[in-house]
Amino acid sequence: MRSRVLVTLLAAAVLLLATATASAARSGDLHATKNCEGFTGNPGSYCLITSSNLRQIEVGSKITYLQPPLLFTATGSDVVLDPPRPGNNVAFGHCSLALGLCTFSGGTGEFTHFQASIVVSHLSGRDWAWDGTYSFSPED
Repeated sequence: MRSRVLVTLLAAAVLLLATATASAARSGDLHATKNCEGFTGNPGSYCLITSSNLRQIEVGSKITYLQPPLLFTATGSDVVLDPPRPGNNVAFGHCSLALGLCTFSGGTGEFTHFQASIVVSHLSGRDWAWDGTYSFSPED
């Protein structure tokens, strides 16, 4: 009788875990704001996320521009998105403010299968908005 109860509890736990995993958002709309006080146009220029609806892109995430002088051209700049928490979780992307677009494709850790297409718009001062879509699916 005791083993039957344990098997039933184990089966219920597996079912609950599978349901929770299946219901976790793997794609959807992405909305974030960033402040670019750290953007000088020189190497090491960056912006910081000030709000985000995506758990993986938390407030304080740093967007570093690898070719900052090209950011305002159609060519654009490669970027690295690095959340503030410890660990190897970065996303790789490319942004052009001349086109008003950032795209992300892959990364490390939580961002291994990350894909995003983001429209970038100026809010005011050094503040910018990101609005687009994202996916964490390897099939996309």
